[in-house]
Amino acid sequence: MAPYESDDTTTAGEVEEPRAGRRKAARYVVPVTVMGVAAATIGLVPALADSGDPDLPDITAAQLIDKIAQSDVERLSGTVKITTDLGLPNLGGLESGLLSGATGGEDGEGGSSADPSGRLTELASGTHTLRVAADGPDRQKLSLLENAAEYSLIHNGKDVWGYDSASNEVYHATVDEAEAEERSAQQPPATPKDFAEEALKAVDDTTSVKVDGTAQVAGRDAYRLVVEPKQSGSTVGAVSIAVDSETGMPLKFTLTPSSGGSAVVDIGFTKVSFDRPDASTFEFTPPKGAKVTEDTEQDRGHGDFGGKPERGPKSEEDLAKGFDGLRMLGEGWNSIATFDTGAGAGLPPEEEVGGDLGGFLGSLGDQVKGDFGQGTVFSTRLVNALITEDGKVYVGTVTKDALVKAAEAGK
Repeated sequence: MAPYESDDTTTAGEVEEPRAGRRKAARYVVPVTVMGVAAATIGLVPALADSGDPDLPDITAAQLIDKIAQSDVERLSGTVKITTDLGLPNLGGLESGLLSGATGGEDGEGGSSADPSGRLTELASGTHTLRVAADGPDRQKLSLLENAAEYSLIHNGKDVWGYDSASNEVYHATVDEAEAEERSAQQPPATPKDFAEEALKAVDDTTSVKVDGTAQVAGRDAYRLVVEPKQSGSTVGAVSIAVDSETGMPLKFTLTPSSGGSAVVDIGFTKVSFDRPDASTFEFTPPKGAKVTEDTEQDRGHGDFGGKPERGPKSEEDLAKGFDGLRMLGEGWNSIATFDTGAGAGLPPEEEVGGDLGGFLGSLGDQVKGDFGQGTVFSTRLVNALITEDGKVYVGTVTKDALVKAAEAGK
């Protein structure tokens, strides 16, 4: 049977309020408020998830999101494969050098190749294999497996360790309980659960949510939840989340673009166990001869996973402080952020630059014209940004045409 679309079958008044007892589970998966909003928009009439293998009991999309919210998995170990294809241009390794310099990497003064603020950016492109383990909120480990090398990030109580086996460098920070909890909420997404959290936050009345069959992921029986924008103009085609039928934990996350082709993000467990990992998994002693970089509290602030101070603002209000009049245009999946760089001028047109530099700029962006004048659109398969000649910026998970229309409406 084909799954039912949520918006055709219910109203917000039909949805049960989440129980207070779910708060603990939500801290690890999806905030209770998000689950409530999602359930209010997707319906309760059964969407039969029996079109695939394995054969699982019927479940509605609302019930499946509720199951995710109630999931209280705190202990697990496994292997995760992540593939990211944003369609970024190949810069021949230049991007690695820029990131290294920006974070004080191998050649950066006072930096460390084991600093997580630089290493975890590698997950933004290509295919990677991760080993993950967790034993409650105080012990987690993530290892990035590379050719003949490994990078590990370990949180064990008050200690945070990063170790790069290729350079034999170690990063170390200590955090108190409050810092550890904040850091855990801010660490970069590295598992299907992390990505699923962010996707479900976007669920509102501009979103279609349905159960679309079942699947087997890492030997586990799972339901497949599909989230799609109702609006046209978004670069997001669909988000598919495979949800473990027993624990409610997301096992696989796939985001496909509206333009078609391969997934922009495809991340899933290839092996997983919900048994408690051995305590030795989270123990770490710097190897003999390793260079150890201590990240002090003064230098650290409250950054990601015990890393550098927060460089990015947390809200629209905070962003507005850093940019000239940040505004949000549109709604839902078609939201566009716009601000003025304050520079009074954007990038010059390609023909005005000329030569090799003009060709380089042209290869990175598309020249556009409209009532706003001229501008350059920089595109990936998911996020597009328009910089106009007078220094205004429009950015969102929307098409190039949507950005041009937003810029024209802003004149």
